[in-house]
Amino acid sequence: MIRVEDVSHSYDRRQPIINHISTSFNIGEMVALTGPSGRGKSTLLFIIGLLLKPTNGTLLVAGRDTARISDRQRSMMRAEAFGYLFQDAALDPSRTVLANVTEPALYAQATRRKQLRSDALDLLGSLGVDQRADALPRQISGGQAQRIALVRALILRPPIIVADEPTASLDSESAAAVVDTLNAYSRAGNTVIVATHDQRVIRASTREVRL
Repeated sequence: MIRVEDVSHSYDRRQPIINHISTSFNIGEMVALTGPSGRGKSTLLFIIGLLLKPTNGTLLVAGRDTARISDRQRSMMRAEAFGYLFQDAALDPSRTVLANVTEPALYAQATRRKQLRSDALDLLGSLGVDQRADALPRQISGGQAQRIALVRALILRPPIIVADEPTASLDSESAAAVVDTLNAYSRAGNTVIVATHDQRVIRASTREVRL
């Protein structure tokens, strides 16, 4: 599904934060990216998720060299192939929980409004936050916000999920819900890549890539 070949990246063009990394991420895997802070876990995750272009090296997604596609094709690939989950849930404070989940997805599939609403409520229910669908972000807890952000990442059933420290600030119950959902999603035939320090995530992963 994803192949990283001899990838390096430097923010200041001098000292690379990641240096000559080669690895792959396959269908049905949940992979934990681990290592001390400052070793480039988030940087590599952003490169894999097409949010950052590497200074050197090659990133292949489903066999396509991402350096050889246009910016428009890159944006389409991000919308269709990836779901993103970060430590900060980044919910729009002016929108309800349900709108936060469905509105971004409508940009990709504008004809599916009713189905997306139904899918969103089902996913919110599976994570125990469906009763908060009409609430605003200021009216929910941090753990609930992260579960809602996970629903937003999953709503279009992307084949790849990239998650950056998704459990770092969560209580044990919310963290377990996030980990269990990501693990089940990978076992359903998708690729999940998580940058983490959390032993719960590492234990649930298929394998670990340590930087």
